[in-house]
Order: sequence, then C-alpha cells, then structure tokens
Amino acid sequence: MEAQKIKEPSLVSARIKEEAHRLGFALVGISRVQAAPHEESFAEWLRRGLGGELGYLKRTEEVRRDPRKLVPWASSVVSVGMNYATPFSRPVGKRGLKGWISRYAWGDDYHDVMKQRLEALLDKVQELYPGPVVGKAFVDSGPVLERDLAGVAGIGWIGKNTQLISPRRGSWFFLGELFLSLELTSDRPIKDRCGRCQLCLKACPTGAFVGPYILDARRCISYLTIELKGPIPTHLRPLVGNHVFGCDICQEVCPYNVKATPTSEEAFYPREGLYAPELIPLLSLSEEEFRRRFRQSPILRAKRRGFLRNVAVALGNLRKPEAVPALTQALGDHEPLVRRHVAWALGQIATPESLEALGKRLEIESDREVREEIEEAMADVLSSCLPGLQIHTKKGILPFMKAIKAHYDGRVVVPEEPINLPVNTPVRVLVPEADDSAAVTKAFAKLSETSFSRIWDNDEDAAYDKL
Repeated sequence: MEAQKIKEPSLVSARIKEEAHRLGFALVGISRVQAAPHEESFAEWLRRGLGGELGYLKRTEEVRRDPRKLVPWASSVVSVGMNYATPFSRPVGKRGLKGWISRYAWGDDYHDVMKQRLEALLDKVQELYPGPVVGKAFVDSGPVLERDLAGVAGIGWIGKNTQLISPRRGSWFFLGELFLSLELTSDRPIKDRCGRCQLCLKACPTGAFVGPYILDARRCISYLTIELKGPIPTHLRPLVGNHVFGCDICQEVCPYNVKATPTSEEAFYPREGLYAPELIPLLSLSEEEFRRRFRQSPILRAKRRGFLRNVAVALGNLRKPEAVPALTQALGDHEPLVRRHVAWALGQIATPESLEALGKRLEIESDREVREEIEEAMADVLSSCLPGLQIHTKKGILPFMKAIKAHYDGRVVVPEEPINLPVNTPVRVLVPEADDSAAVTKAFAKLSETSFSRIWDNDEDAAYDKL
C-alpha cells in the first residue's frame, strides 16, 4: 500500500520525527541550514592550536563553519541522537591487569549502524513527500559541526565538557545529520543547564580543559589514545592511567548521566573481551589478529601500532611485575612506536628483570628514538633504587671530599664500605668500567636535577653526589 503524500512542512516534520524514532533514534530535532552558532569560537580554537594534530579540521574549517557551503541545495537538517548507554560501570579497584576502552567502542561501529538508519529515513521522506527530495546523511565522518547543529535543533546543549547533553538522555548518544532540500518546521534550542557544576572540569586526569567549554585536545586522553599517531608525550603518560582507547571520565561524573536509560540497540553492547579487557593478550596481537578481532569496530581507527602503544602505557602505569615477560617479548615488535612505549613501561615497573630486558634490547636496537627511550627507561629503573641507598659510618664528620668505591649489581649501585655523611657533604661514587657504566652514569645524571650538585663521566666513570 502506497504511503499517503504529505506536503505541509509541520506535518512532514512530525512524520519525519515519528519515522526517526521508529528507526531507533532516541533524539530528533530539526533546524534550518545556517552558519554554526559557535563558528567563531571554533575558528579561535583552531588558531590557538588546541586541536593538536587534527589537520583535517583546519582543512575543512570553511565548510564546517557554514554547512551551506557543503550542501548549498539543502534547506533543513534533521539532527538525530542514538543512545549507546549500557548498564556496565567502570570496575572499582586495581585487581589484575585490565584496561579501559571507551563505551562508544564496545560494540559495532556506530558509523555503519547509524548511516544505514539515516539512509532508511531518507528513503521514507522521499516516499512521503509528493515532490523530488534531495538528501545527504552524515555520521561523525563528514565536515560538520554536529553538536552545534544538534544544539540549534533542540536535542541538547553543549556542556562544559564540550559534550552535547540532553536533559532526558544525558550525553551517552551518537549524533548524525540528514540534510534535506525541504523547508521543514524548526525546533527551539535548549538553554544551557550546566549551572555552577564543574565536576567534569575537575575530574579530567590530564587537565585537558582550558576552561569551561574549551578543551585542549592535545591533553585529552581520547585524543592521545585515538587521534595522536606518534608517541604520547612522556609527561602525560602517567596521567593516561589504564585507558587504551578513549576515556569517558568527563561524562561519567556528569549528573545528567547518573540515571541514563540503557540502549535497546544490541549492536552497542560490549563485544567479548572489550569491557575492561585483559591487557597482556592484547600486547601480542599481530596485524592480522588485530584487524580480525576489531573488525567493524571503532578501535580500528587507532591502528595496531597506536593501540599497542596505548596498551604498553597502561601496563606501565599499572606497574605490575607480572607484565614484564609480555613487555620483554614486545620489545622486539616490528613497530618502533610500540617498542618506544614498551621500553617506557618496563622503566615504570622497575624490576631487575625489566632492566635486564632493556639492556639486552639496547645492544641490538638500531632505531635512534627507541634507543633514547630505552636509555631513559634504564635510568628510571636505576633512579627508582638510588634514592633509597643508605650509607652509614661510625667515624663522625668526614673530610670534605670522600671517595667511595662501589659496584653495580645490575639493579643498584652498591657501596663497598659502610659510611655516614653529614647533609650536603659531596661524595664521589666510583663505578668500575663495565658494559653498564654508561647507563649507571646516565641514571646519576637523571637525578641531578633534585639530588646532585655536579655530574660527569670521566675515564673512571665517576659521578659526584651531594647527599
């Protein structure tokens, strides 16, 4: 039976919303195609470099700021939100070696799921309307400022954590747009309801929020673990925690998400092994295994090298010695990016076994940046031991300069004689010439910022300490 044709804008708009809900979209709003309300703020954000290495944003800035340049034939845009909330909370405690994957990546790729539904909605609109209808669907991948469009369409407001928040659904939903050549009835925007709340700003582990509504992507865990293609900056690695793909923290603390209704879309429920996954098995995934395991998953975006980089950082932050054998094996990975972060992780765990593994790899490593990372990691292992070195004596006050013979046992520098020195007495520690002497001296040098007055390496591999 042929559907009844409708031409009146308000009736067409109502039927579009009805069909969108039937297709599984929890939120639907309509607005006319216009310049994004926050286009100037977006341009300023880019000018300040807060987008990091997201070069595609700069390349598409003009059409993002004004979608009329992207779809000049379009009159209206239907913004939709598809709920992906599930009843699984973040595990409490630090048992085992488990990582965290952002909720949105637990199930099937939302791009595929939503694009099919939006195209089905377009088919329905073309069936309902008596004249020709041109339409174009976008799901995250197009050059569109989705949150701005959805905000104008009354789906929600852009919160202080830069997420779109619905007063009824919170922020656990995917956004999509259907541009249409039809004149439809627009919805009214929702006013900002964040009020004085700053929970999201304070909860961010990396301090990624420059201020309310302004995110420095370069510090955001989602950016670091998904979008960043190179090494994670060393000073941010400890703050990443056990996150291996995305984060969720700024959404978890939002009061509007406390009573979020779980989705009815089975496609967004966790695939096996993606909710709080065991990390060690992930570290040994081959390229083929990675593609097969994460087929039709958003995780493919990070690529194997980026994902294993993240796994290594997470293991380093957990600091569990049982991860050392797997990390030692991963030191031989064919990707230099992976080896760099594995070396860092071994340095964080700081056991004799990790130091031994680093030393052996250093002997054969040819990549300059990986070698530097290994040397830094070895220095980390040594420096974690050296501050606890105790020197005792019963001789009282010693001469200004005292030479102490010592040896390196593969883990710490051990003095040959027990002595005790007053505070600020300079000490010369002589380390015998050995294969490890350069690493030992480097470890002393790393401590110099806080503990040492003068450090250098001479023929005797000597270092000067000020206790």
